[in-house]
Amino acid sequence: MSIKRIFDFAHHALENYPQDDMFITKYHGEWEKTSTKEFNNLGDKISRGLLKLGIKPGDKIALITTASRTEWAVMDLGIAQIGAVSVPVYPTISPEDYDFIFNNAEVQYCFVSDRELLEKVQQIKSNVPSLKGIFTFDKVEGAANWNEILDLGNDEATQNEVEDLSNSINSEDLATIIYTSGTTGRPKGVMLSHQNIVSNVLASDPRIPRIKGFDYKDIRILSFLPICHVFERMLFYLYQNNGYSVYFAESIEKMGDNIKEVKPHIMTVVPRLIEKVYDKIYDKGTSAGGLKTKIFLWALGVNKAKKEIGKPSGLKEIIADKLVFSKWREGLGGNIITLVSGSAALQPRLNKMFQNAGIPILEGYGLTETSPVIAVNSFGKIKVGTVGHVLDNLQVKIQEDGEITVKGPSVFKGYFKNEEMTKEVFTEEGFFKTGDIGHIDEEGYLHITDRKKEMFKTSGGKYIAPQAIENQAKASKFIEQIMVVGDGEKMPCALIQPDFNFVQHWAERKQINVGTTPEEIAKSPELKERIGKEIDYLNSKLGNWERIKRFQLTPEVWSIETGILTPTLKLKRKAVKERFIDLYNKMYDHDQEA
Repeated sequence: MSIKRIFDFAHHALENYPQDDMFITKYHGEWEKTSTKEFNNLGDKISRGLLKLGIKPGDKIALITTASRTEWAVMDLGIAQIGAVSVPVYPTISPEDYDFIFNNAEVQYCFVSDRELLEKVQQIKSNVPSLKGIFTFDKVEGAANWNEILDLGNDEATQNEVEDLSNSINSEDLATIIYTSGTTGRPKGVMLSHQNIVSNVLASDPRIPRIKGFDYKDIRILSFLPICHVFERMLFYLYQNNGYSVYFAESIEKMGDNIKEVKPHIMTVVPRLIEKVYDKIYDKGTSAGGLKTKIFLWALGVNKAKKEIGKPSGLKEIIADKLVFSKWREGLGGNIITLVSGSAALQPRLNKMFQNAGIPILEGYGLTETSPVIAVNSFGKIKVGTVGHVLDNLQVKIQEDGEITVKGPSVFKGYFKNEEMTKEVFTEEGFFKTGDIGHIDEEGYLHITDRKKEMFKTSGGKYIAPQAIENQAKASKFIEQIMVVGDGEKMPCALIQPDFNFVQHWAERKQINVGTTPEEIAKSPELKERIGKEIDYLNSKLGNWERIKRFQLTPEVWSIETGILTPTLKLKRKAVKERFIDLYNKMYDHDQEA
């Protein structure tokens, strides 16, 4: 069968790759399997149930889950095959954003995972005239449960109607509206058609490594990024296309346990997770003491000295691998074929280190508007510091100002109810403006250098690309997060969140009292002095105009919950500045100027 709509992947999997364990979710401490056949049957039940509720093609249904789970997958299938439109929403956004999204999309029904999200949606229900009902996946007393829809769909007499609707859906029809979390302003509703997503899945598929001797039934995926994020969602269809088993992780906090239980072959990651994994490994290795620490640091040196990425060759590398790096692989379950990284730039030194430790990372690049992948590295064609080759079905053009623009079947239909903004993001030739600055090298690899919108100009007229500086700064063990500022100011400065855990270990070793809370630690003069040395080292690698002249340490962890990171852990620059405006003003002596 040819795949033209997103629900075709489920039917394709049933026809070609039937599994006992297509999707696996943990409930009450036990992993529960759903077979390919059962998944398709449940999808049909949801379709029939929604039709009985009066859902018609084009109607909008919101899906919100705290963690990804099988019910989300079933709903996605059931919604898509009757021509309705799914509106996946991040669980962590504010009630105001829920209010905006639900009204903008004219959501009719909403499915949430748990009580907490139910209460969140109930807060705004009275403001949304289109919203007819809310269903929960968990059993919540007094709430309508999704099983009611399944019960409505038990009667198979209406299956012909489902199939007729399904056959009438074109690849150009709208499949989903994804509201971008956005690092600035109100969420934008990105309209993606079936063709947008399907073309991206099929073009990305050849980049996934195939391992000789592995059957589709052998491959286990651990999915932990929010499935409402287009990157994880595209891969979710790609895994269906190959018949792989998808385990949904319980949460980021329980990732370590889930990795041990599942022993996955493939995982999607964001750079922040790689950084956290490495920090954990480093802390463990350096605090072991004595000979163990010496061996660990020696092995890191051997890894770093490798000229070419690849398997250990020579006695030193083989010994380092056996004593140290084999333990890293075991820590990730022992079966990792590859980690797929997206959402933000990965520090090249970390990428190289993991590659040389026998943990390949395929770094890619894309946006919600491009469904998402524009370019990705692949086995045998990995170049650290790049996002790989552009997909074969896309055309990339670098504009005169360095902006990356793209054209092809996976580029979105436009922003929902916002023609003006849609026009703004396309060139006259019909290329989508990504807002990223980059270039393609002589070997065809795409390099991303910065976000166009994030670049700023100092009052002296010099352009600063903050992201490139920030990525270098985060190589320091002392710096967990950093934001370079200075738009319209006389010099670049930085707001820094120290790595509070690492700092405490460092202070213990040095017998320095820095306090125990983030507030106390951020005030420590010894820490400020030490981070000053890290900034001096960073500045030595930067041009005069880029050097960070002053910095302030923030007294709290930067998080999604405080509204200064997006759900994929990117900085919301405006929100960071607003939250720490006092520190910002202090760096630039604005208080004294008043």
